[in-house]
Amino acid sequence: MTASVKKTPPAPLEYFRRWPLRAWMVVVTVFLYGPLLSLMVFSFNDSKANVVWRGFTLKYYEKAFNNSSLIEAFGNSLTIAFFSTLISVVVGAMAAIVLWRFRFAGKSLFNAGLAIPIVVPEICMGVGMLVFFAKVMPWPQDLPWPLNLGAIIIAHVSFSFPFVAVVVRARLASFNREQEEAAKDLGASDFRALMDVVVPHVQPSLIAGALLAFTLSLDDFVITFFTAGPDTVTFPVKVYSMVRFSVTPEVNAASTILIVVTVLLTFLALKFQGSSALTAGHDGGAAEKK
Repeated sequence: MTASVKKTPPAPLEYFRRWPLRAWMVVVTVFLYGPLLSLMVFSFNDSKANVVWRGFTLKYYEKAFNNSSLIEAFGNSLTIAFFSTLISVVVGAMAAIVLWRFRFAGKSLFNAGLAIPIVVPEICMGVGMLVFFAKVMPWPQDLPWPLNLGAIIIAHVSFSFPFVAVVVRARLASFNREQEEAAKDLGASDFRALMDVVVPHVQPSLIAGALLAFTLSLDDFVITFFTAGPDTVTFPVKVYSMVRFSVTPEVNAASTILIVVTVLLTFLALKFQGSSALTAGHDGGAAEKK
């Protein structure tokens, strides 16, 4: 029979120390998520003015789904995000494995260069990509779809694959290299050991990195704005062009759709990242027991 443990109430001084922190957290939460919540609420507003609540309606979502130019822009964004994610996962995973496995001259410089797309402001990358594709390597705009999106895909890969590399490298830090050596002792080649031992270990981080790259590509506006041609419009650019005239409930509906897709993908990425860290902890504990 276990005795129930009674919780002692916090001391008055402890309470007064905690409430400013809690109040500050509430203020920060409202400041960060209040505008998004108001945008989502007013997307159901039955008023063109969008400043006074007139009633609940779904007609602006119907307009958004029946807007052919908006649907085409969303298709362009999905296509760009899909191809840039595939390339970013491959390039990012290869970069992470190279930095994890090999020692070579200039490794520190390569590692620092990998972080540049993460820390450099997007406006600088956008201007750089504009100059590159306009002067150094002109990209033809009359290619068949989706090849005419190639310039945007290359630009998105340039800032997406470092995020994949960071996630995969964090997962590789928990890998036991003795497993790979055991596979080679049993006759596996370097490629087979990589595919059968290393890749299954980093699979959760590959999925998390892919979802993160897809989300970054789908949401990007600045770099896409500088690299898109006159006939290529993505979803964020289209929403921006709609906002330039007026903020209508249709704009709010389109923005809400993008927010929901982004939040879902981010949640999945964090979930896979969390499962990756949990699995790494179990592997580390098993290795210590051995």
